[in-house]
Amino acid sequence: MQTEFLGQIAVEMKVSNEYLIPFIGLKQGKHQFDYQIDKTFFDRFEYDEFESCNVKVDVVLEKKSTMLELHFKHKGTVHVPCDLTGEPFDLPIKGKINVVVQFGDAFNNENEELLILPHGEHQVDVSQYIYEMIVLSIPLKRIHPGVKDGTLKSEAIEKLQALTVKAKKEETKSEETDPRWDQLKKLLTDK
Repeated sequence: MQTEFLGQIAVEMKVSNEYLIPFIGLKQGKHQFDYQIDKTFFDRFEYDEFESCNVKVDVVLEKKSTMLELHFKHKGTVHVPCDLTGEPFDLPIKGKINVVVQFGDAFNNENEELLILPHGEHQVDVSQYIYEMIVLSIPLKRIHPGVKDGTLKSEAIEKLQALTVKAKKEETKSEETDPRWDQLKKLLTDK
């Protein structure tokens, strides 16, 4: 078990060898690593904000003489419920982040763009960065595309439309004013 700290929340996760990139034997230059992320990846982090996902992650590790650069890029879909209707749908997501890896006396990942590994370390765990990149690319408000273009038919949409029509009728009634008030308003404006 490894403990990662996100703000004030401690996240316990099982480290998987699949996301450990050994850089000690790599030549200087760029090296490509590809990952296919599904729900089991997020189960390790005990994250359950969506039902399923299918995300392709490309990681380019650029090894230099004194440091490493990691370039993360992802694209795919997450299956989430619509915030307005509750209808599940596949939400397309994409994003990218860059991380510089330097070597120092002690491990330090407090800066989101800089990772310091202890001297003598021979591999880097990229799972936390993949997790954060994907989670942060999911918008706070998730609206089904059928709601935007009017093609989604559901009970929730029909109920919302029924309530909207009633609200418009009530507005037109309130615009009609009492003639006595109109006469009083005229006195204020005739000064």
